[in-house]
Amino acid sequence: MESYYHLAEYYDLLMDDVDYNNWCSFIEEIFNSYDCQPNHILDTACGTGNITIPMATKGYHLWGVDISEEMLTIAENKARNKKINIKFIKQNMTDLALNKSFDAVLCMCDGVNYIVEEEDLFHYFQAVYQLMNSGGIFIFDISSRYKLSSILGDNTLFQEKDDFCYIWENSYYEEEELLEMRLNFFIPKQDMYKRMEEFHVQRAYSEEYLTALLKEAGFQNIRSFDDLKLKKPHSKSERIFFAAQKP
Repeated sequence: MESYYHLAEYYDLLMDDVDYNNWCSFIEEIFNSYDCQPNHILDTACGTGNITIPMATKGYHLWGVDISEEMLTIAENKARNKKINIKFIKQNMTDLALNKSFDAVLCMCDGVNYIVEEEDLFHYFQAVYQLMNSGGIFIFDISSRYKLSSILGDNTLFQEKDDFCYIWENSYYEEEELLEMRLNFFIPKQDMYKRMEEFHVQRAYSEEYLTALLKEAGFQNIRSFDDLKLKKPHSKSERIFFAAQKP
């Protein structure tokens, strides 16, 4: 079952409590901390463009890549309505093949957690490195191991917004460090509800492992931050941001 096939249409509704402008401001804080002023930015796993579009409104030149055609269609329509020129490309971020180089590469909102094979993750880091100009900055975030195992793991969540609701059943497997998420959506259709199901898997990665893998891919000046703060993560940080530079 393809992740985000059914969810794409409702993704923005589900995420309407996320302050993406705040995320973009934090990305710029990281740029400034590296004394970096990027022009061309690649947003991988860009989804419906919730980071891509506001970054473009700040004057950066953006390309967006995502594996979901449904998510990209929504992103393109949103950008078109705002009269913003962004190049969106359907592509698996673990197999990037683009004929352009970038000053910065982003991967926001758990994109790295969705790469569950360590070989694929290293391939992604290598591809990002190759696409970046010297001095460029790579920024991504993860849901931490603490969040996946202790906050989401083995829990059932329910959410309702307007007439749309879903049940989110989670199972965390400690040995494999995998979180399996089964989402059941109930969509109003006339006098009934239509049920749709999606299955998502995320891997928990440690800060130490990701730092080592970034170094192996060639990155230097690697830093990690607590959620939307220029402070070091702690044992109960639920979201961790990483930044790394191509020398």
